[in-house]
Amino acid sequence: MRILLVEDDPKIAAFVRKGLQEAGFAVDHADNGEDGLNLALSEPYDVAIIDIMLPKIDGLELIAELRRYTKELAVIILSAKRSVADRVKGLQTGSDDYLVKPFAFAELLARVQALIRRSSGVASPTRLEVGDLVMDLLTREVSRAGQKIDLQPREFALLEYLLRHDGKVVSKTMILEHVWNYDFDPQTNVVDVLVCRVRHKVDRDFPNKMIHTLRGIGYVLKSP
Repeated sequence: MRILLVEDDPKIAAFVRKGLQEAGFAVDHADNGEDGLNLALSEPYDVAIIDIMLPKIDGLELIAELRRYTKELAVIILSAKRSVADRVKGLQTGSDDYLVKPFAFAELLARVQALIRRSSGVASPTRLEVGDLVMDLLTREVSRAGQKIDLQPREFALLEYLLRHDGKVVSKTMILEHVWNYDFDPQTNVVDVLVCRVRHKVDRDFPNKMIHTLRGIGYVLKSP
């Protein structure tokens, strides 16, 4: 999953970015509203986290402009403004959630995960399941047929992305855009290497394989 963070305070930005990356998200950061708007309109993000007090374009103006072009991108406002009027104004501008500074990172992470579940239409609030493969989004535990699977953060992010696109082919470009935070390099093999590692962990002990390669097209995860 890929997140846009628009925050001009370098300490807060570094804190949030590090925490989200450790949780398996790809994160792009802009330190002003103008750059944030350009990124939001040119790259595929799952969630945008936006401060209100920003240089060049403030957060509310950024969100209002963003909503002229897309309704799908989930938006969380971060703000030191804590009055009811401020929160109402932020939500009326087009944000999906509002979190007051200072905040606990665990709460921010929970809100990000909730917005992703809502936007992806996941029926279960805490789990992704395909066949006997189960991923708990809260405990970050993964198992197949009851057998625990240990995944590194990037592996977890890839498997989550495949589970959310159950039965659908995802290309290398799509994976790079949502699991990494840099543009597609046709010469790189990082996707192949990561898919190979995840496939080994998910499929190695089972005769029926779940992760499949479609040469020249991409990858697909489906119930055997």
